[in-house]
Amino acid sequence: MKTNNSRRDFIKASSLLAIGFSLPSWGGAKSEIHKLSDISNAALGLELSPYVVIDDLGKIILYNAKPDVGQGTWQAIPMLLAEELEVSMEQIEIRMTDGTAKYGAQNIGGSNSIRSRWKPMRQAGAAAKEMLIKAASNKWQVPVNECFAKEAKVYHKPTNKSLSYAELIAEASKLEVPKNPTLKDPKDFKLLGKSLPRPEIPSKTNGKAAFGIDATLPNMLYATIEMPPAIYGKVGSFDGSEAMKVKGVKYVLKTERKLAHAIPEAVAVVADNYWAALKGRKALKINWNEEGVEKFSSDTYFEKLRELGKQDGNVYADNSKGDFAKTYAESTKKLESVYETSHMAHSPIEPVSATVWVQGEKVEIWASVQSIDGVVKQVSEYFKFKPENVKVNAMFLGGAFGRKSNADFVMEAVHIAKQVNQPVKLIWTREDDIKQGPFRPAMLSAMQGSLDENNALSGLNHKQVGDAILRQAAKMDFKTKPDFVNIESVGFKGSPYNIPNRRNSSNLAEAPVPIHWWRAPSACHNVFPQESFIDEMANLAGADPMEFRVKMLEKEPRMLKVLQELGVKSDYKNVKSGQAVGISMAQLYGTFIAQAVTVSKRGNGVKIEKVVSVVDCGLTINPDNVKAQTQGNIVMGISTAIKNGITFVDGKVQQNNFHDYQMLRMSEANFPIEVHVIESLENPGGIGEAGLPPIAPALTNAIFRLTGKRIKVLPFDMDNLG
Repeated sequence: MKTNNSRRDFIKASSLLAIGFSLPSWGGAKSEIHKLSDISNAALGLELSPYVVIDDLGKIILYNAKPDVGQGTWQAIPMLLAEELEVSMEQIEIRMTDGTAKYGAQNIGGSNSIRSRWKPMRQAGAAAKEMLIKAASNKWQVPVNECFAKEAKVYHKPTNKSLSYAELIAEASKLEVPKNPTLKDPKDFKLLGKSLPRPEIPSKTNGKAAFGIDATLPNMLYATIEMPPAIYGKVGSFDGSEAMKVKGVKYVLKTERKLAHAIPEAVAVVADNYWAALKGRKALKINWNEEGVEKFSSDTYFEKLRELGKQDGNVYADNSKGDFAKTYAESTKKLESVYETSHMAHSPIEPVSATVWVQGEKVEIWASVQSIDGVVKQVSEYFKFKPENVKVNAMFLGGAFGRKSNADFVMEAVHIAKQVNQPVKLIWTREDDIKQGPFRPAMLSAMQGSLDENNALSGLNHKQVGDAILRQAAKMDFKTKPDFVNIESVGFKGSPYNIPNRRNSSNLAEAPVPIHWWRAPSACHNVFPQESFIDEMANLAGADPMEFRVKMLEKEPRMLKVLQELGVKSDYKNVKSGQAVGISMAQLYGTFIAQAVTVSKRGNGVKIEKVVSVVDCGLTINPDNVKAQTQGNIVMGISTAIKNGITFVDGKVQQNNFHDYQMLRMSEANFPIEVHVIESLENPGGIGEAGLPPIAPALTNAIFRLTGKRIKVLPFDMDNLG
């Protein structure tokens, strides 16, 4: 980009230093640094971003564009800036971005936050530091190489005199942004790689932190929505007269839920307090029009999956090699199995909510969302607002797991607020959240494997059968081609095994229910069949499951190291009498992880004695976060494996709340969890999701080794194995 405007023109009349650079909308980040005055001409996705702001009073503001869902981005993104800027975390103020295009992509998903911002944020901090050092050298009339930065000051080495960043802002703001600032050697890091206390934790524990559901505005109304029992239903007619008799109820009106692929209708009750809104909702009389709505059944759907599992799939040509069909046909030792995983709800502890204030041509939103700029885009396009007139105040998220990357609930709130001409807070109930979705897709995996004369795995065929999220989210057609997203963790890049003959394929099985990204979107249902079946093949070969894997990892040294370290940390070779250890591993978003679960018998089932996890996620930002995220993944993954799935009968979800869609309780999670992080100087990998996919197969592999029973369907009852 070219411009004739000077940096000083852009920030004229202010004493601010704002640094930023081009960032992608998704994936890896470009490192090109531009002048701040290029902002107005930059395209979304290659946006110059003013993430560093310093005023002449010394306040240092670092902006975080990655919503914090508990994974620690509130601290981690500013840490990248602060490290190179040479300031401590105590010297900065952290602020969230607001969806404005100048900040580029402001979303979380795919464990992408650190991976995409690792270099650009450090460059921003380094560029600002170099400008401040240059400003000091100009003031002192000394060479730049005689100056250095430390603790928000620039020092002159020979004399030890210093100037604060506040004293240097006016001069620094006149300088050009360095195009290639020098980044620190990791050995010189003062913040990165250290287990620093997270600054937001005290407020989250004492109730002061503001989550989306906490937003409050003057003159605000509360809304709740009665949605169709069969999710895609329409409102035939409704009678809100009894609801209007409830004290506090102000409006009963028709509304809609804007999904990417459909627009179900609903009836909203709006009141001056939430209790009145809920009471009014119970008094509604609605005739639902379910014409054309398929009476979807989980049992019937899985029958369909099993039939499609017997048919040829659409082959992933770039993730298949050799001649599997020939190898399998000629092998005298071969095996086939079918694995199934159910639909699942996201069920974050904080149900979805949004507070919206529509003021003429402008709209302001307070919500827990995973994509700040995505909300701006969807709201502006659907309701015809100018993007610059849509402001999003991103709050802390009380969990999300992919659910809050879908802005349907925000769109509902905007639709209601436009009709009542007052600020409105919409809150979904827990029952709404569980029964209305969107959901993780159900999936079947048809597996085949063969051994050669040396009992090594000579062929592996993994056929996935299920729906495709992008069929709904992006209206893509996967009837004659494989779903390229669903290859996660089982394709060549994600599955580390060196197997000479390999075939990956998929068959589309459309389900008439909303589906969406769920934690570790495809790996969450891919790794279970792969790692279980690898264990099955090891058993067929008469081999130890760990040694069987080790022989296939000669080309993956990082994964091999992780697995071998797991053997040591879990004491894999020295299992106590009456216990068994199962192992599993996965490669996801640049992170290598292996897990071991130790179980013992308990009545008709088993008890988890211990979980050990070894992680190589490259260079860590905050090791405590890595451990916490892995622990959370383990608990969630076990919940998914042994608690309830989502089931449908006649198009209606059968689960309602946490009593019949359960999660692991504290009393059930009373086993020790060890997380060992391997030190590495590799670029950071994602950690928010990697720990979930391997835990279920590690558990079921342990159960097989203890009882001889092979679990092939999730979820299952761990207390009654039959």
